[in-house]
Amino acid sequence: MSTEIVLPNGFGYVPTSLVSLGWLLVWQTLLVGRARKRAGIAYPQLYAEQAQVKASPEALQFNCTQRAHQNTLEVAPIITLSTLAFGLKCPHAAAMMCGSFVVGRIIYTLGYKSGNPDRVREPFLLLLSSPPLT
Repeated sequence: MSTEIVLPNGFGYVPTSLVSLGWLLVWQTLLVGRARKRAGIAYPQLYAEQAQVKASPEALQFNCTQRAHQNTLEVAPIITLSTLAFGLKCPHAAAMMCGSFVVGRIIYTLGYKSGNPDRVREPFLLLLSSPPLT
């Protein structure tokens, strides 16, 4: 007895959009590494301490960059599973939503890593970075 799984037309866009999520995470990892080096925060310290933040704007930027990356890591599994599940029914819409999430997260990361997290509290950015997949 064999079972045949038929994927809908256009399902190829779904893994492509998920690969863009992977590249987003790689890019954010590189940003964290650069910010860590500039701030002089040694491993295994996850964040700069309050004293370091008060003494150096680079330490605050490191904390913000690290937090933007962590925020993305927190929702990446949900986005991945939602994109795959929704992609079985509506692959084009699922790929577009995942792609819009990635674009939104790029904008979110660029704003958040500036050291002024209030810059990314705009409703448009929050909507773009959290599509109906979440």
